[in-house]
Amino acid sequence: MNAPVFSRRALLQGGALVVGFSLAGRSALAQTAASVATNGFSKAIAPDQVDSFLALGRDGRATIFSGKVDLGTGIETAMAQIAAEELDLPLDHVTVVQGDTALTPDQGPTYGSLSIQKGGVEIRHAAATARARLVQLASERLGAPVDALVTENGGVRPKAGGTGVSYADLLRDGRFETKVDPAITTKDPAHFALVGKSVPRLDIPEKMTGRFTYMQDFRVPGMVHARVVRPPAIGATLEGVDDGSVADIPGLIEVVRRGSFLAVVAEREWAAIKAARQLKATWSAWEGLPAQDRLWEHVRATKVTKDDVTSSTGDAEAALASASKVLQATYDFAIHTHGSIGPSCAVAEFKEGLLTCWTASQMTHALRMQLAAMTGLAPEAVRCIYVEGSGCYGRNGHEDAAGDAALLARAVGRPVRVQWSRADEHGWDPKGPPTLIDLKAGLDAAGNVAAWSSQFHVPEGAAGNVPLVAATLAGLPHETTMAPGNVIQNSALPYGFPNVRTVCHRLADTPFRPSWIRTPGRMQNTFANEAFLDECAAAAGADPLDYRLRALKDPRGIAVLRRVAELAGWQARPSPAKEDAKAEVLRGRGLSYVRYELNRTYVAGVAEVEVDRKTGQVRVPRFFVAQDCGQIINPDGVRNQLDGNVIQTVSRVLMEEITFDRSAVTSLDWASYPILSFPDVPQVVADLIDRPTEKPWGAGEPSAAIVPAAISNAIFDATGARLRSVPFSPAKVKAALQGT
Repeated sequence: MNAPVFSRRALLQGGALVVGFSLAGRSALAQTAASVATNGFSKAIAPDQVDSFLALGRDGRATIFSGKVDLGTGIETAMAQIAAEELDLPLDHVTVVQGDTALTPDQGPTYGSLSIQKGGVEIRHAAATARARLVQLASERLGAPVDALVTENGGVRPKAGGTGVSYADLLRDGRFETKVDPAITTKDPAHFALVGKSVPRLDIPEKMTGRFTYMQDFRVPGMVHARVVRPPAIGATLEGVDDGSVADIPGLIEVVRRGSFLAVVAEREWAAIKAARQLKATWSAWEGLPAQDRLWEHVRATKVTKDDVTSSTGDAEAALASASKVLQATYDFAIHTHGSIGPSCAVAEFKEGLLTCWTASQMTHALRMQLAAMTGLAPEAVRCIYVEGSGCYGRNGHEDAAGDAALLARAVGRPVRVQWSRADEHGWDPKGPPTLIDLKAGLDAAGNVAAWSSQFHVPEGAAGNVPLVAATLAGLPHETTMAPGNVIQNSALPYGFPNVRTVCHRLADTPFRPSWIRTPGRMQNTFANEAFLDECAAAAGADPLDYRLRALKDPRGIAVLRRVAELAGWQARPSPAKEDAKAEVLRGRGLSYVRYELNRTYVAGVAEVEVDRKTGQVRVPRFFVAQDCGQIINPDGVRNQLDGNVIQTVSRVLMEEITFDRSAVTSLDWASYPILSFPDVPQVVADLIDRPTEKPWGAGEPSAAIVPAAISNAIFDATGARLRSVPFSPAKVKAALQGT
């Protein structure tokens, strides 16, 4: 699909209010970098200007410019709701432009459940600032005091009645040169007409009817196709290439070699695929990975660069020494791949010294800087345009495909589409790094936690701008910003224990390129904390819910725990349950809780499990979840997030783990890296606590954090066996059952 040329300047011509929204619509996707530069929009969009976020056209419709992008999570719809609410416009009068570096402000990558909490709030403030200015203009036009006017349906009118004036008429003289007021009074939640309501998602009709253009379907005129030939080992270097081995393939344009980066470019995709398979190349040997069966020994032996003490209360060591009972355990969480259902894809074009890249990256502004560094271009000569692809919920291969495409487009002088294969995706995307946690707890005579000490082994770098594979293999400059602070979040506890010390040992390296995958760090850390707390409750002979409530002081945390208990029909008793010795399938329930990063979204969950005693197979037929994320924008959208978090994380907990030898990843397909199939998808029963007068928090990650511990605790409740190593494979379950 080819879209017409569209520029921000063209959007604003004729008089418009621009208030920090990206609403140019999908027609903006094919705008060339040259047209943007010509029209003067090559520089970064000022993040403090209303004009950077929103444009109101002469037809009274609004275009919102959002640096945050919709990864299939419904953010586009929520952003439109927020803007329409503050502007008093009908929802169908709002369009959202996302993640185009020439049109949208840099609001940071779309991660960390910050799209609404940060990006949406910025849009709300911009829209509210715009509305206030419109009312001021109307006051001057109508000769009425500001407090005597009201906005509705795209216009301003007197509260007492009478003739009003439309936004379009007020803005006929041009743009507003107004800064966003972050302290602006936003709309009273009591008067919300759209926010807090479930409205149909804007993207679903086109997706349901097959008209939606995903990144994998995107085309530009003159485009050719490429495949990258990957080394057989991650650290191998290219020693030789036989170009003649592919000379018989019709439509082959060029074999491209830059250092150890090797690719083929052809007129048609199938020709590129055949050439990549047929091309003969020689590579050096490399065996720099640890043996998989000694992974945790490798992690424990890795150099520690620094220790982050994430909490320190009282004297944990002294309290442990005097405790009535001391428990200790080690938990680990496997290396995961993103496993995006649709492998990564990108299109790049060099034209008149400018680079345009169409990409499904969730961090287009950061990718822009990486591509600039790799190509030696100034950042203003690079434009990244977001086109929705297969959801990744973390930094997967989208950015790397963009790097591949940029390198090849420059080499052949034509627009190049790079489509990764399944083996590329599983073998070469960055990985969720392994996590190892040691815990100790001391109980007093009453069974309460008197001391808690934990040691987390996590990589020093696990996020930020992960080095692009193309730049690394080709020996090109690359911008790398490792900013993995969030992987240490939720290592500290939300409970009021008197003596606590939690320490994160930051490791100098990790076996694979580390990146964030949905709920990075917070999932692993919450897993260990909540499962080990369940061990404490069992040792004390206490009901797991009551044990948590006794140690929790936060009213909102208590509320979500009580709500999920009511939802699941929780029956108070210690774990494990009294099992039927003759039963082949054992059933149990487990509880887990988190306050995300100890400062926002509250979630509690109850997993119901079935454990087949003979096979070790675990099923999760139902999962109950209660969540308080403050003000809810679209309840249906939040429920979608809860469903996705639970289903995806059940898959990760029960099945997912990459395999590798000393040279490379070996789990390169769905047979060797299985994911949850439809018959095993749990029923998700959700309850939302809406707090309209509170700040809106994120829903894209928090509910995933509670899933691993809830399942582990449920398995213990069913069997009396404790699962401390993700994934809970049948072999691990059978071994645990034999050890009980």
